[in-house]
Amino acid sequence: MSSITNACPDYAHELDAQLSGARRVAGVDEAGRGPLAGPVTAAAVVLDPRRLPAGLNDSKKLGAKQREALAAEIRASADWAVVHVWVEEIDRLNILRASHVAMCRAISQLRNPPDLALIDGNLLPKDLPVPGRAVVKGDALSLSIAAASILAKTDRDAVMVDLAQQFPGYGWDRNAGYPTPAHKRALLELGVTPYHRRSFAPVHNILCKVPSPTD
Repeated sequence: MSSITNACPDYAHELDAQLSGARRVAGVDEAGRGPLAGPVTAAAVVLDPRRLPAGLNDSKKLGAKQREALAAEIRASADWAVVHVWVEEIDRLNILRASHVAMCRAISQLRNPPDLALIDGNLLPKDLPVPGRAVVKGDALSLSIAAASILAKTDRDAVMVDLAQQFPGYGWDRNAGYPTPAHKRALLELGVTPYHRRSFAPVHNILCKVPSPTD
């Protein structure tokens, strides 16, 4: 059981796709579906099988320094794209649809279109610009999806660190916008920023409690 749990992703899904005729295979993943603030971010990566970075893994299983080092290697050796979908679209579309839009845009921004996209999760985006396969827990199984998870996570974290300078007090440089107790307490004490997702219940509930000028 422990060997399965500790297994690292490999290139088997990509090789299987290539045996089926897909020369260029992209891994696609997102970061930021759960936070109360900030964008949802997707990355698409087509790895060069001759230059696979050592140590690729699900971004959640890596420390920040490992992610940063691997992200630099991925950018230097692969065809990649990262896309942020911001709060206005998240609130208008819903978070699942917004994450799928980010995935589709990331695929479309690769230097060369892939023949197949391996998508992390159990659903394929509706408007996928190329053929796709859904891979449940793909970031722990596929090297390409793991690489995409690393780029999405590192780029989104950098955005949240930047936003934390503009809106101090919410701890976004530490919590990346996730609903930690400190973040929710800051929401009550400091209020809702333009980067908070108004369609998310904790934010929506606070906005509903704000008294109008006529109260």
